[in-house]
Amino acid sequence: MLKVNARILVVEDFPTMRRIIKNTLRQLGYDNIKEVEDGSLGLVALKAEPFDLVISDWNMPKMTGLELLQKMRTDEELKHIPFLMITAEGQKENILTAAKSGVSNYIVKPFTPQILKDKLKIIFP
Repeated sequence: MLKVNARILVVEDFPTMRRIIKNTLRQLGYDNIKEVEDGSLGLVALKAEPFDLVISDWNMPKMTGLELLQKMRTDEELKHIPFLMITAEGQKENILTAAKSGVSNYIVKPFTPQILKDKLKIIFP
């Protein structure tokens, strides 16, 4: 069963992609969504309020999604939060780097609503 009341933080520098992710999440029944445009603002948001999931792009200014993930995984208060990477970085090395850094799941752009739904089912069994 999907965790519909989950508090989700979307970290993405491209406004159109933020809107696509947010609209897809809403279609799936999620409406408790906060958006920020880079990893440093994501870290600020995570410190300010509790979240059940972070969905992040990889390539962003100021702090990348990978750097955000690495900071979260070394922070006692944040390391338990599932982290879903949605990125154009589809090379095997990138996926392995993210996996070694503790990513919960990984989606390569472009993606369909069904792919996002399937990944969320894995994260929220």
